[in-house]
Amino acid sequence: MSALSKRAAGAVLMNNNITLFACPICKESMRVHEQGRLECSMHHSFDIAKQGYINMLTHSAASKYSKDLFESRKAIIDSGMYDVLEGKIIELMAAAKTVLDTGCGEGSHLARIMAHREGIGIGIDIAKEGILAAARHYPEQIWCVGDLAKSPFAKTSFEAILNILSPANYEEFKRLLVPGGCVIKVVPQSGYLQELRAQLYADSAKETYSNEQTVERFRESFAEVMVERVTYKVPLASELVPALLEMTPMGWHKTEGTSITLREITIDVDVLVGKV
Repeated sequence: MSALSKRAAGAVLMNNNITLFACPICKESMRVHEQGRLECSMHHSFDIAKQGYINMLTHSAASKYSKDLFESRKAIIDSGMYDVLEGKIIELMAAAKTVLDTGCGEGSHLARIMAHREGIGIGIDIAKEGILAAARHYPEQIWCVGDLAKSPFAKTSFEAILNILSPANYEEFKRLLVPGGCVIKVVPQSGYLQELRAQLYADSAKETYSNEQTVERFRESFAEVMVERVTYKVPLASELVPALLEMTPMGWHKTEGTSITLREITIDVDVLVGKV
């Protein structure tokens, strides 16, 4: 697919779902301009990149996440490590057709989830490298570089908002939800990646983990909350160990010369479902 056709395809997707967008500067409605940009009635405009994504940041933003990290993350997700979790999310989302993935990274979770349903997924992340990878691999969805603190979306737009192992903005989530919509947040439980934690943090306070404060804050933010724990082990091919170390903040603290041997890994998370 040529660069021009990727931009054109992205413009068509955005135009077909233009009511989901609002100017992050003035909150006015937007339209797709024929020159390949999104523009509001106050003439604030944002170019659609040749790769097909849109950058709607209103300020410069540095990200600590690299191209290599997102490639590693895609390799791990493509390996099937999170298949069971994604299946649970699909079940909990019910029939939602407008889905926003906040902190989507390179977009693999959203793309795999939307492959099982009708509707449109929009992924937003402050890290441009992640959105570049998402647009390259998954042109069927809309990808946006943006900051939820200055959101590029219209109120009451999304039937489901995903927040998978990523920081949250609950007030913005509530503004964006349609009545009856839900926020699905995934947070680590005590056993998450425990085999890796045991080798990197042996005999230190970091060898154990609690999500209690995160769950409590979620409960305070929504009128109706359900918490479901998802726990399972998956085999881990030796060639994927470096990718796992690259994608998780735990691996960033690995000291030179430390040898990590993993044959299986534990996925242990709480899936929090919140409704206003």
